[in-house]
Amino acid sequence: MSYLRQMGRNMGKMVGAMLLLALVAGCSATYRNHGYMPPKEDVDLIEVGKDTRETVAASIGKPGTSGLLADSGYYYVRSRFKHYLYNAPQEIDREVLAISFTQGGVVENIERFGLEDGRVIVLERRVTDSNIKGIGFLRQLFGSIGRIDVAEQIRGN
Repeated sequence: MSYLRQMGRNMGKMVGAMLLLALVAGCSATYRNHGYMPPKEDVDLIEVGKDTRETVAASIGKPGTSGLLADSGYYYVRSRFKHYLYNAPQEIDREVLAISFTQGGVVENIERFGLEDGRVIVLERRVTDSNIKGIGFLRQLFGSIGRIDVAEQIRGN
């Protein structure tokens, strides 16, 4: 009987150790990489004033992001995020490679930026302004009363 008790204790310790290990592993941070950054050796082969948009795309690939204007530039962005439990992801590293071109499509400048060079920019996705600024909820709710012509609605016009 003592053999079964000893075996049960050992199993209990093993299960407890596995639960503790799972708990510790669940609390550790997860790191995720986003984006693409061409190797420095490949970027060093690009010559300012000589290479064109096509040769850059052929040597290091087209970027996932380009400028807003059709002929502005190429932007390669790589970020590393730290996810920890229920907290919002935190960006711990960012690298941006900006290659600008002249009007003729020749490389004009190559710049590299890091997280310390960046700024937080709030993006507004709304195109038009809302016309309800400064209007209370009840005024919005009852604002159309009096503007509806019931007789016109009955006639079907």
